[in-house]
Amino acid sequence: MHVIRTVTLPSGARVPALGQGTWHMGDDRSRRAEELDALRAGLDLGMTLIDTAEMYGSGASEELVGEAIQGRRDEVFLVSKVLPSNADRRGTAEACRASLRRLGTDRIDLYLLHWRGGVPLAETVEALEELVRQGSIGSWGVSNLDTDDLADLPRGAVPDTDQILYNLTRRGPEYALLPRCRELSVPVMAYSPVEQGRLLGHEALRAVADAHGATPAQVALAWVLRREDVIAIPKASSRRHVEENRAAADLVLGEEDFAALDEAFPPPAGKRPLEIL
Repeated sequence: MHVIRTVTLPSGARVPALGQGTWHMGDDRSRRAEELDALRAGLDLGMTLIDTAEMYGSGASEELVGEAIQGRRDEVFLVSKVLPSNADRRGTAEACRASLRRLGTDRIDLYLLHWRGGVPLAETVEALEELVRQGSIGSWGVSNLDTDDLADLPRGAVPDTDQILYNLTRRGPEYALLPRCRELSVPVMAYSPVEQGRLLGHEALRAVADAHGATPAQVALAWVLRREDVIAIPKASSRRHVEENRAAADLVLGEEDFAALDEAFPPPAGKRPLEIL
């Protein structure tokens, strides 16, 4: 097993290209032990970026992550998000303090605006930058922002990432958003990189997987990870699933594989609105 390659954020932080998502984790108390084991197994395997949000389970996901990283905080690059309804100057600070309490830590490494709402982006960015100055967060970023939204950020304000929906069935960002992020040197963080499992039965994906002795999920993840400026954050609620995801970081696809996947999942021919789950 190779070391997971890293991606350097505009702030200078280096993070693994394969991390762990937690959407829908922490909601079911009967699965708590298994989910804690999964997150800790991911840390053991080098998947030390963990993504969560105040929205997930109304804080339950953050509480789960906080328990999982007890005694291991310094190993983890912790990402959380503020809801747009809380993203004014005062609300952002209050939401961050609440997230810190649930996470049981004194800092969030990367704090994102979850999506754009009614609060002016300039006000949200000002609030986020104040949290950086206070040391409550290491850096700030955005989520679900399209090219037009990025253009509305204050002059000189560069997010550490734009976390977006990106996978084989959601290739729209390749036309304009990914190139724009590359121009800005802003890595993309891909959530739902296997479309929450919905694409895994596709015949073409299975054929590529069979050729490599891999699973369809591993091929879908390896496809996302082919880009050096993309970070993938799949969710895994069991140790077995975490181990399957981790192996995808070592899977090397060839040109024939990419051609077959392009035929089955065509790249965009024009700009599409950014999709959101």
